[in-house]
Amino acid sequence: MLKKVIFGVLVLQVFLFAEFKHIDAKQMLELHKNGAPLIDIRTPAEWDETGVIPGSTKIMFFDQNGNYNIKKFMSEFTKVVKDTNQSFVLICRSANRTKTVGNFLDKELGYKLTNDFEGGISRWIEEGRKTVK
Repeated sequence: MLKKVIFGVLVLQVFLFAEFKHIDAKQMLELHKNGAPLIDIRTPAEWDETGVIPGSTKIMFFDQNGNYNIKKFMSEFTKVVKDTNQSFVLICRSANRTKTVGNFLDKELGYKLTNDFEGGISRWIEEGRKTVK
């Protein structure tokens, strides 16, 4: 009985204190296969330059000058990620912007299943994977 209680507490801690995760391509594709949206937060110029990972939703966070509009971003984001318990993956060029946005969504807004694709679209392309325009 004590083992069941301890196990239950450990499982509960995982859900209560879920951390923003940095994941690789294999993990990202598995999450996407299971319904997690891929959200590319780069600028339109960047999407045009490299394309996006197939299945991605494009929602710009920072513009080309580093400015952002949280209200506009969240308006689009919440159409894709319906609640704070839904898993999703953030993508940018090299995972710098996704770390900032991911930490904000996790720590400030309580999104419990926040992931960023470590290395971003640059790593995806370096690994020889295809993008779509």
